[in-house]
Order: sequence, then structure tokens, then C-alpha cells
Amino acid sequence: METIKIMGTDDTPTVILDAENEIFEISGRSLPEDVTAFYDPVLSWLDGYASSPNPKTIFTFKLVYFNTASSKLLLDVLMKLEQMHEAGHDVLVRWYFPEDDEDMQEAGEEYADIVDVPFEQVSYTLS
Repeated sequence: METIKIMGTDDTPTVILDAENEIFEISGRSLPEDVTAFYDPVLSWLDGYASSPNPKTIFTFKLVYFNTASSKLLLDVLMKLEQMHEAGHDVLVRWYFPEDDEDMQEAGEEYADIVDVPFEQVSYTLS
């Protein structure tokens, strides 16, 4: 499976989808100008990965900000993970949020309520 590595900018998150090294992460700020064009390769990659996933997939979200348009596409990513989970694969979502950021914490809680995937909320301190 080809690895996707997109380095983040002020407006786009860092995305690493590396099945070989078991790294699945979206981090940083997500407010791309064309959110669909940005996330399409991610969703396509997950479709391919779902046909033969690793024994365990731990998908990490470590976002400090995302806009409304991104929230829909993040949900699409979570729905792909839910489909893998429902197909009997071992999937875990880790939602990291700065300990003083209630909005990001609540966003994780809301996503956890929407999708049927094991979900861990992890707070961290911004250094």
C-alpha cells in the first residue's frame, strides 16, 4: 500500500497514512480552501486499505483547529473506520485535544457518539 505523507501548512493538516509502519494520523489545522480536493486522496486511500488492513489500526486525530467544511470530511474519515470496525477489523480512534480546549474535546465526544468505533479521548499540554 502506498504511503501518503502530506506536510501541514497554516491551512492544511499534516496527514500520514503509512500502513507498513502503522502510522495513521491527521494533525494540525484543517481549513483547506478546497476541503474535498484535500481529503479525497485520504478517503480513497482508506478505501484501498480497508480491503486488507493491518491486524490493528490506531487512527490518531491531533487537531488544534478545524473549520465546518473540514468537520464533514473528518466525519467521512471516521465513517470509513466505522465500516472497517463493522467488518470485524480491530480499529481504535485516538482523539487528542489540548487540555484547555473544551471545543476540541467536545468535538471528539460528538464524533464518538456518531460513529460506532472504539474511541479514546487523550488530553495533552501545549508546550
